[in-house]
Amino acid sequence: MKKRLINMIVLAGLLPLACTDKFDELNTDPTKSSGETFDPNLLLPTIQFNHANATAGYNGTILFQSMWVQILSSTTSGAANYYSNADKYVISSNTNSYLASSWNTGYRAASLAYEMEQLTKDKPALVNLTNIAIIMQVQALATITDIYGDIPYTQALQAKSGVTLPVYDTQESIYKSMLTRLDAAIAALNPAAAIPANDSFANYKGDIGKWKKYGYSLMLKLAMRLTKADLATAKTYAEKAAAGGVFTSVADDAYIIMDDANGYTNGNGAALSTPADIYQVRWSKTMIDYLKAGNDPRLSKIAEVPAAGLAANQSITNAGDSTPANQLGLPNGYDMNGGATDITKTAGYPGGTGTGGDVTPIGKYSRPTAIYRSRSGPITVLTYAQTELLLAEAVTRGFAVGGTAAAHYKNGLSAGIQSLGKYGAAAVIDAATADAYATAHPLDAANALKQINEQYWATTGILFNFVEAWSNWKRSGFPVLTPINYVGNFSNGTIPRRQPYPTTEATQNSANYADAIGRLGGDNWVNKVWWDK
Repeated sequence: MKKRLINMIVLAGLLPLACTDKFDELNTDPTKSSGETFDPNLLLPTIQFNHANATAGYNGTILFQSMWVQILSSTTSGAANYYSNADKYVISSNTNSYLASSWNTGYRAASLAYEMEQLTKDKPALVNLTNIAIIMQVQALATITDIYGDIPYTQALQAKSGVTLPVYDTQESIYKSMLTRLDAAIAALNPAAAIPANDSFANYKGDIGKWKKYGYSLMLKLAMRLTKADLATAKTYAEKAAAGGVFTSVADDAYIIMDDANGYTNGNGAALSTPADIYQVRWSKTMIDYLKAGNDPRLSKIAEVPAAGLAANQSITNAGDSTPANQLGLPNGYDMNGGATDITKTAGYPGGTGTGGDVTPIGKYSRPTAIYRSRSGPITVLTYAQTELLLAEAVTRGFAVGGTAAAHYKNGLSAGIQSLGKYGAAAVIDAATADAYATAHPLDAANALKQINEQYWATTGILFNFVEAWSNWKRSGFPVLTPINYVGNFSNGTIPRRQPYPTTEATQNSANYADAIGRLGGDNWVNKVWWDK
């Protein structure tokens, strides 16, 4: 008995040593991943989704930029109506949350891309993932600075290191850094190394050749932003991009097919598949008139006059009349309030539709067709059409990017028509039709900048890339738009040139925020960002 007791005491004395020997293993949550075991490929689709969502969501751009540059139009008005933000520049009850949506979602994309970079930068086998992370940081941060101006950049994305009150860098310094980083990242992509496993760009599937083209096409876009602010830098990087190899066909388009069933919703599709929004949101007169003037084949794919009556106008299933000659754009800046800005007071008002209590005064105006109503529809990030149109402008400006302005313009026009097909079979326009149209509508050298940038506006607008349409309009000045001066608007009857910072910045990062708005001359809707001359 005594010997047995001694053995038990010895065994008990050994137990702490045995437990301590496996302490780390026993105190590691088996359901959590460490930096050493986490697969950084898993971050890429969320980065891509967040960036796309920041530029094409119901919580932002369809309520702002879509109507600032008169792609869409609406008769809503007043503080309780969402689309007043866009069509009439009037504060709504949710304006502050919309101001923050592009900021928060964009920084979320950039933050995850930064994390992916940190997880892979010391792993040579993952060199492609490292540099794709840098490319996506540039893409996300470029979009944010285009919207707001000076933003946190050099100290951004570093909260894990304790930097929670980042300084705001000047947009000039941000652009020069982004172009330098982008250049190095593209050069470091290696087709012989492992490719990304979870690439959400619909037609990329990790193809490093396509990612190189994407990087250089992004470089071209960023370079052309600077044509009025820093022409020398614009020329240098536009030429570098063209020499490196930009998009060469519609197959290179970067876009994401959303997946509503799994929580990846197309915000624009969500908006236009609700009765109130489909009823009040129409194509603008500016857009419809532009497409009709050129007999553009996209018109019958994107626009329809709904069947008569309020019920049909609010239906998301009733098909309308897509005959091009019958399309009518809704003038921007009108309402249905019965006063001086009531839609019935417009010159050439076509009359309402319906009978009895089913009458609607806007029933004859064209709305977006069903191709835009899918909550799992595509969101476009960057296209071959954009690239070719920018190359056409670069040649026009004397940049050595190869080819002629006329050839690049023709390619861009045809590609923009064909790119609509990513919205599904009902949107497809075949290459022969697109090429024939482009051939019949050549570039007029005497009006090249106007023609190129009007087509850029139409193409990005039709693909619902509203931030890009607005940014390029600010840079180019085309199309020439008549601002709306609606009662109570927040911009003095001026089309907004930037979004104010989210209100949380003034309270949470006050000193750096104050420094930034001091450079801007105030945190308002009309002060211009650095490259907007």
